[in-house]
Amino acid sequence: MTTEALVQSFIDYLSVECGLAANTQRAYRADLMKFADYLAREHHGDARRVTTTVALGFLVELKDRGYAVASIARMLASLRMFYRYLSVEGIVERNVVAALDSPKLWRRLPSVLTPQEVARLLAAPDIRKPLGLRDKAILELLYATGVRASEVASLDIDSVHHQYGYLRCMGKGSKERVVPVGKPALEFTRRYAVEVRPRLLRGRPSPALFVSARGTRLTRLTIWRVVKKNARLAGISKEVFPHTLRHSFATHLLAGGADLRSVQEMLGHATIMTTQLYTHLDRERLKDVHRQFHPRG
Repeated sequence: MTTEALVQSFIDYLSVECGLAANTQRAYRADLMKFADYLAREHHGDARRVTTTVALGFLVELKDRGYAVASIARMLASLRMFYRYLSVEGIVERNVVAALDSPKLWRRLPSVLTPQEVARLLAAPDIRKPLGLRDKAILELLYATGVRASEVASLDIDSVHHQYGYLRCMGKGSKERVVPVGKPALEFTRRYAVEVRPRLLRGRPSPALFVSARGTRLTRLTIWRVVKKNARLAGISKEVFPHTLRHSFATHLLAGGADLRSVQEMLGHATIMTTQLYTHLDRERLKDVHRQFHPRG
């Protein structure tokens, strides 16, 4: 079997046996196809003939090409899963990458927006235009709830409960959660649903809440573009992504006194350890204030 065929067999295993989400499967495939391309260019044969030295050479090449340490570590994790599968299936005698140490991950705190920057971003869309009102509703929801771009894309028209002030979304691992929604986000979502969505659909039936000018459900990539476009219009110099609003949502809640468990539930984190990252973010903000204003900062 070629390396490509072995990768496809592994992806089928992740889908059928493990039930991993489509996005996760695509991430594994992308990493492993980079590995397959490396094997072909270096004439190492297929994945069954790989040695530990060859696998290490792949990681070194990634480093030489300027890949971030976190990306290299992720690709190594993909290789470990792949070779564990090949070993269990008896396709290879041993897992040749099991002994490789993961590159030391540099702990980087995620970028967040200040409340003032968030206000500028939310004010950027031109709500006099249909797509501007739609984009305004998307941005308000992202910041008001901390949901992921993929979760916003998957919202249906009945996912937002305006009367009770919450939405239901499907998170990672197909886990549904309920998240409260603030009044501004509810109001702009309602206005979009009443004034704009029917015009975009032109009478065609669709369960999707957010749709394109052609009446199709928005994708995660389109939502990413909405955020980038309006950050540029707002004159924000930082790199801004949908996840930046998620980080900002959590950080601003904790800075305002919210308890960690509640933020964990709203974000849909499996463990509170993940949510604790945002307490570090708030401490960094306090340290900056101290350094700026204290005589001995």
